[in-house]
Amino acid sequence: MSKFSELINQDQPVLVDFYADWCGPCKMLAPILKQVKDELGAEVAILKIDVDKNQALASKYQVRGVPTMLLFKNGKQVWRQSGVLQKEEIIKVINTA
Repeated sequence: MSKFSELINQDQPVLVDFYADWCGPCKMLAPILKQVKDELGAEVAILKIDVDKNQALASKYQVRGVPTMLLFKNGKQVWRQSGVLQKEEIIKVINTA
């Protein structure tokens, strides 16, 4: 958990993707997040958290469905969304955070 706290306490926005290997929509979201990272580069950090391997973390953030994305800025959660979003929507959220 402390490693996670360290990661979300960066100056740049950190997008956390809570996913599961068995989840169809999660598989659709993965290439979209890659495009977001390719476009924004160092402006954003993207973390993928497997809910099956990190149940305590998923529980702490009350992740009940996957995929769920959380956006952190300086360690504070500033946005949350479940489901698949398009690249443009995700980039807009990151840029306005």
